Amino acid sequence: MTEMNSLQEWLAHAERLHARPIDMGLERVRAVASRMGLRIEAPVITVAGTNGKGSTCAMLEAILLRAGFRTGVYTSPHLVDFEERCRVLGQPIDASELIAGFACVERARGETTLTYFEFTTLAILEALSRAGLDVIVLEVGLGGRLDAVNIVDADCAIITSIDIDHAELLGDTREQIGREKAGILRTGRPAVVSDPQPPQSVIDHAREIGADLWLLGRDFRYTGDRQQWNWQGRERRYAGLAYPALRGANQLANASGALAALEALRPRLPVTAQAVRSGLALVELPGRFQVMPGQPALVLDVAHNPHAVAALVANLDAMGFYPTTHAVFGAMADKDLAPMLERLDPLVDRWYFTDLPTARAASAGALQALWQGLTRRQDAIAQGFADPQQALAAARGAAEPADRIVVLGSFYTVGGVLEHGLASVKLGPTGQPTSR
Repeated sequence: MTEMNSLQEWLAHAERLHARPIDMGLERVRAVASRMGLRIEAPVITVAGTNGKGSTCAMLEAILLRAGFRTGVYTSPHLVDFEERCRVLGQPIDASELIAGFACVERARGETTLTYFEFTTLAILEALSRAGLDVIVLEVGLGGRLDAVNIVDADCAIITSIDIDHAELLGDTREQIGREKAGILRTGRPAVVSDPQPPQSVIDHAREIGADLWLLGRDFRYTGDRQQWNWQGRERRYAGLAYPALRGANQLANASGALAALEALRPRLPVTAQAVRSGLALVELPGRFQVMPGQPALVLDVAHNPHAVAALVANLDAMGFYPTTHAVFGAMADKDLAPMLERLDPLVDRWYFTDLPTARAASAGALQALWQGLTRRQDAIAQGFADPQQALAAARGAAEPADRIVVLGSFYTVGGVLEHGLASVKLGPTGQPTSR
């Protein structure tokens, strides 16, 4: 085995192992995991869905940590540093733990080819299995049924909102995509669905395999007013909850799904009402309708499909009036870009399209040309930039203190403005960048 000593060397190695970035199927991953002797002893909550997965994982983590449980979380992708994908006790895992996991996977791999995601998932699962945890939260990378995370049998599965994304791999209808997401459900175990109108395929699959199906609106529900919200499950209820620290109206559905999962697992993972209240009040997740302090207002959101962009537009509308909205936008070429731009078109006055550092990305020029072909705004203007930092710098230079800047379209776009640290994009009260 070639000796590699740094995390970057291992990540570069993982990128070279397979001819394709995505190769759906579990046979190869299961075979390597078996040779590794991989065993997950702690209870596992697996979260799938089109949007809301990361937020749901973050809320589960925050509540469980405040309930005193040693908690590990695996999410993807990352914004800046790979270590963000694995958190242990609320902190990014140490690179040395990941390196040990990579070495274990490589020893067991033999001639088996693994994709980057499969290789890194196995390494992270190995690291989590050795961390002495009480509970592990796993976010599905893509789909569910054939995602590498699904080699682990979930003690409780959560399916968040479902919409059309990755149609070339998962299907081009909500019913087809729902069937793929439902692949994480297990017989006799809780299956929490926080989509208010789930595809029938999810419900049918849960019934076919005999999962314990929890549906939003039937087994759990929420209500709220301007100041607070209430949640009710099968046996437990919480009244007068403060709104989650993660902003946006869609977060109540995510929080409700998290609370339903915790009720379903209560015999194994009892949490107090205080842990629920403090966890939801203090939860953090960069890049999900994240509003930075100062002027002009700066919003960071990884929305990268039409469903997520629609939620972002609703949240932006709820912010109130801003004379000018500036948008830093970079996205993958394989996304459904036209509906995303059409949703944003009435709201955005100045566009700053950007290249992104991956071959999958649409170029700034291609994005600008697509926008020009569909915009109905004669007063809006657009420019192209080589990277998100340059695009943001141009937006900040043009924006007045009362304006708003939105950075969106991809994890690469938001990560690109965060790669030098939050201080590099935080604006002071006069609209000037703050110092580190």
